[in-house]
Amino acid sequence: MDRMFRVLGFWTAIFTVMFYVGHMSAAALIFACQTAFFVVLGYLKLSERMYIYIFGAYLTVFFIGFTYYSTFLLVPGFSE
Repeated sequence: MDRMFRVLGFWTAIFTVMFYVGHMSAAALIFACQTAFFVVLGYLKLSERMYIYIFGAYLTVFFIGFTYYSTFLLVPGFSE
């Protein structure tokens, strides 16, 4: 299970680089923080149950944040 958090860290690092190359600094910073979070957790050697609890808490925080953003902050439309 610890390896899966390192895999998540790898993929969020890929997204960090792609956002940075695309001049999306805020998203790159968010994904860089997530990368550090996942990589550090990957090397803690916790129990599998604890990894599941941490991942469930991470998903809960993400879904609450995404719902808040898409409901109250996102401006609909395709123009810049």
